[in-house]
Amino acid sequence: MTQAHIVIIEDEADLLELEEYHLQKAGYFVTGFSSVVRVEDLLEEEKVDLMIVDRNLPGTEGSEFVAHLRRVGYNVPVIFVSAKDQEQEVEEGFDRGGDDYLTKPFNMNELLLRIRAILRRTRGEEAGKLRHRMVTLDLDRRIAVVEGNTVPLSRLEFELLHFFLRHPETTLSRDQLLEGVWGDMASAQHKTVTVTINRLLAKLDPERLHTIIEPIRGIGYRLC
Repeated sequence: MTQAHIVIIEDEADLLELEEYHLQKAGYFVTGFSSVVRVEDLLEEEKVDLMIVDRNLPGTEGSEFVAHLRRVGYNVPVIFVSAKDQEQEVEEGFDRGGDDYLTKPFNMNELLLRIRAILRRTRGEEAGKLRHRMVTLDLDRRIAVVEGNTVPLSRLEFELLHFFLRHPETTLSRDQLLEGVWGDMASAQHKTVTVTINRLLAKLDPERLHTIIEPIRGIGYRLC
């Protein structure tokens, strides 16, 4: 399995350094930030498997930032690590998109155990592959495999499926798809998204036996 990429957002410099040290020692690739500035740029450019987020951050409160990420379509798992330990504060963290919650002070081994548990549940990438239900995307050979059958894809179809697999079970608007796959939104239209998705589905499931990508009326599409 490829090395997991973990992002830490922590404004306490000593704690950030300590977390980075232990996670790197455990075999993870780690990127650390002292605030949410530039985090979204990284998520746009690179695959991130897990985020560890403090809530008491300069500028933007950590759980509010995660809620924003969920609204714009990022589905990266999040562990909150925070001094906010009241029951309603913990509940608030989960409501805003957290997958787990660890209160300060905490034991580093417990954090590592929670990281491993979440990655076991959520990582779909293995040896250069992305998997979701019956669909496997081979990133090296740039093909899809559906229930054992190889499906050659055009460059655009590959990039479109890749984008969906990076955001499983997340409703993506046509504008998000245009920006994430086509890049230059001025050169493509919403109809282009619909046509390309229909062409992709015709290759992945010509008999239309499964619901792989479903339209969400008035919004966009979702990988089921």
